[in-house]
Amino acid sequence: MEFNTITESLEKINSNKISIVELNDIFINRVKKNKDLNAFIYFDEENISQQIKNIQISKKKFKLKGIPLAIKDLFCTKNMPTTAGSKILQDFQPTYESHVSQKLLDQGSIFLGKANCDEFAMGSATNTSYYGNTINPISPKGSQLVPGGSSGGSAAAVAANLCLGATGTDTGGSIRQPASFCGVVGIKPTYGLCSRWGIIAFASSLDQAGIFANNVTDTSILLREIAGYDNKDSTSANVEIPNYFENLNQDMSGKVVGVPEEYTLPDIPEDISKVWEQAIKSFERGGVKVKKISLPHTKYALPAYYIIAPAEASSNLARYDGVRYGFRSEEGTSLDEMYELTRSEGFGKEVKRRVLIGTYVLSAGYYEAYYIKAQKVRKLISNDFNEAFKECDFILTPTTPSPAFPIGDKEDDPIKMYLNDIFTVPASLAGIPGISIPFGKSQNGLPLGIQLLSKHFDEQSIFNAGLYLEKNNV
Repeated sequence: MEFNTITESLEKINSNKISIVELNDIFINRVKKNKDLNAFIYFDEENISQQIKNIQISKKKFKLKGIPLAIKDLFCTKNMPTTAGSKILQDFQPTYESHVSQKLLDQGSIFLGKANCDEFAMGSATNTSYYGNTINPISPKGSQLVPGGSSGGSAAAVAANLCLGATGTDTGGSIRQPASFCGVVGIKPTYGLCSRWGIIAFASSLDQAGIFANNVTDTSILLREIAGYDNKDSTSANVEIPNYFENLNQDMSGKVVGVPEEYTLPDIPEDISKVWEQAIKSFERGGVKVKKISLPHTKYALPAYYIIAPAEASSNLARYDGVRYGFRSEEGTSLDEMYELTRSEGFGKEVKRRVLIGTYVLSAGYYEAYYIKAQKVRKLISNDFNEAFKECDFILTPTTPSPAFPIGDKEDDPIKMYLNDIFTVPASLAGIPGISIPFGKSQNGLPLGIQLLSKHFDEQSIFNAGLYLEKNNV
């Protein structure tokens, strides 16, 4: 048996056709056979056995009983190290569980381990992790492709069937872009739908927890379990969480899909345009009205994002000073020297770059010119989406401007790397939900994703539209 879906696995467990020990043994063996992918930073069979024992002795009815998951190494986990892919948090052991991961544990899921990620979620290729690159499992023989980032370990683990789902975080595209590169489904929900409590912060006004899975149905099941209000997070939204799975409906007749003209870039590869066109035609066949829309401030999204996100990162990362926890340099002879050396030795190149940019744009004389201006642009981008949703039910765009590229490409040019997020960043700035669905292949046979966006707290619309595309991908 393949056991690639949560629905199939739960049915087999609940009808006693397989035990949770047997199910997890399948996935443990897969992880051990695929260690060369470097999808996991932490993996410990004893820890998995203990989790299984806890479920077996419990009399509770679990919604995710025995389902093996990968947890991005940005979520604090009480019984596993949490490093954020950084040397500065090497061997850090949290004393508490993040809100999202606790909710998954409460429903009986099994954490196989901590998934690799770009250091402090800063990257688009999972190549800035202190623990090495993750390799995309769809890489053709003799090549090594990036899985995307920053949640590349989570996406790779799902794509290689090392787990049945995974958590990720998305600040500017860190779930949707790796989902596209690895050929899996990835959703970034509305900002505030899932608690950020216990997630190591990158940019607090943008970070949002989300889900990877092999199909839309499994993604909808997992998102329902991690969503919900948390009074420990001041940005958590107190809204009713629908049962996305039970409400799934792929009937698209009468719906209106918006196609933004600003996403047609002059140098977009033909493969990407073709897949976008195919998705549009697929919707038309299902009775969807296609409407050309305009999101006029899209071109300012990337510059605004790369001011706001580093500014917030420079503030959030100030806590890593070698005093209270994590790595501390032994070389310094004074307190100031110890701070400097700890941070210069503990942080990687990309993190230092973004902290420096962030410190600069927040400095006296530049705060108004850069940070405040970027926040005003952010509001205009959000307004664009609000206006667009008056005319359409959801928006369709490509997820990424290219398929997965070889490890090592674009590393010498940070701007080229940042451009990977060109289609995902606007939705992050607006705080609206977005999902990437595998839809078509490049000329080289690599997966390509299509992105669906909807208005705040309307995840159901993009689940339904995503399910339609999944079932009508011809």
